[in-house]
Amino acid sequence: MEITNLEAIPVAMDVKPLAEEDGLAPYVTNHGAVETMERMLVRLDTDEGITGWGEMRTTLSAAATKTILEHDVAPEVVGREVWEIEAFADSFFYEYMDTRTFVGGVEMAMWDALGKYRDAPVHQLLGGKCTDAVDFAYCVGILSPEESRPHARRALEKGFDVLKTKAGRDWKQDVARIVAMHDEVDGELEFRLDPNQGWTFEDAVRVGAMLEDENIYLQYMEQPIRIDSFGTMKRLRNRLKTPIGANEDMYFQRNLLQMGREDAIDVGVVDIIPSGGILGMKRLAGTASDLGISLSHHCAFDLGVKTAAILHAVSTTPEINLAPDTVYYAWADDIIETPFTVEDGEIAVPDAPGLGVTVDEEKVETYRVEP
Repeated sequence: MEITNLEAIPVAMDVKPLAEEDGLAPYVTNHGAVETMERMLVRLDTDEGITGWGEMRTTLSAAATKTILEHDVAPEVVGREVWEIEAFADSFFYEYMDTRTFVGGVEMAMWDALGKYRDAPVHQLLGGKCTDAVDFAYCVGILSPEESRPHARRALEKGFDVLKTKAGRDWKQDVARIVAMHDEVDGELEFRLDPNQGWTFEDAVRVGAMLEDENIYLQYMEQPIRIDSFGTMKRLRNRLKTPIGANEDMYFQRNLLQMGREDAIDVGVVDIIPSGGILGMKRLAGTASDLGISLSHHCAFDLGVKTAAILHAVSTTPEINLAPDTVYYAWADDIIETPFTVEDGEIAVPDAPGLGVTVDEEKVETYRVEP
């Protein structure tokens, strides 16, 4: 089954406001605030009339992402058989640019088309799922301590075991928010704290130490300082009882291996898009397993197509032993015909062919944006 065309379609979707049930917008981070998120859909057509769909975040801009996909990636994939996934991913090498993000979005669409062609869900093509549903972690942006309390209560009542919150603008407030949420649920939730590289080494030490003094032990502290600081991450890990995790560091080849060799981290947070696709993510999982590093999966405000891909990838990768992050419950809408439901903190793994979701092309046109 030959691939005949690749189209990149930018869409924009609103996040439900904080005032609404399950709302999170504005979702404040160390770098900005999210109220609407642009996503890039990847459509692959084939000579058998089967269409595969992928999804990724726009990089720099929708126009730049669309141009790279349609003018640089498309010539490498159009004309290939849809099952040539490994050969396609291996065909890219640019000396001055990491193309794995774009490969990841297209690889996802190839898996979707292949599963539809073989009349099998992607999890079967990947070796079979280990679980019928995936547990997720509830996520919330930076709010005041009192505004954060209801989110902790909501997460617990909706069956989540872990809450992740952004951080990095004021380390003292970050500590106060975790203490408030921990108090709100009488210690019945675990917490992750993610400043997106926003702290200095000294701030990270003080945050971890103050929480430990409160008898609050984070599940992990995610990427507290800037990337490529393996020695500093190791010193931080040695100073605190708190497990130290890496996220942005994971988006660069061999960083995981180097951090493992340096005993710099306890946890890695992977993502199938910057990893170069599901196969690339699984290679990282193998490395993490050999190094004794636990794994979670990142959330990039993923709509239904990528959420489906995450479900297939995570359910077939036992090395991902910590709940992935999600904000799926906070979308105002989706571009798939039957959106996922989050029940007791879980989402069921689809069993229909391919990624197991049907893209609603009328909704795609409704939410399409001009780059």
